[in-house]
Amino acid sequence: MSLPASNLGADHATMQMLLGRLHRQIGAASLAAAAVTPGLSAQVDQHAAEVRNLLGVRGRRPTLAVLASYADGLLDGAIDRGWQTPQHDLAGWVGPDAVTVRLMALCALARSAVA
Repeated sequence: MSLPASNLGADHATMQMLLGRLHRQIGAASLAAAAVTPGLSAQVDQHAAEVRNLLGVRGRRPTLAVLASYADGLLDGAIDRGWQTPQHDLAGWVGPDAVTVRLMALCALARSAVA
């Protein structure tokens, strides 16, 4: 799922492709589950706040470029450690691993960045 970091650069189309793929594979289903699962929603909110702090954009919306770059690095590391994209129905999103929740948070942040 990840793109090589060297391809990201400032290429807006590549960033949109990575974030779009991430949303289709994780964000759409997981954020729908979070909307009806308060504990999961709280986890996503906490990870989103941590991402904003890590990226130095506390209190502001991170740009799509910054989110895509962070997602690319996170995915590279996770896949190297054997992480796989979860395949869940709505109920299956209860209790996801930390990488998945972080990716859910990135999807939520990306969605709010374009809103």
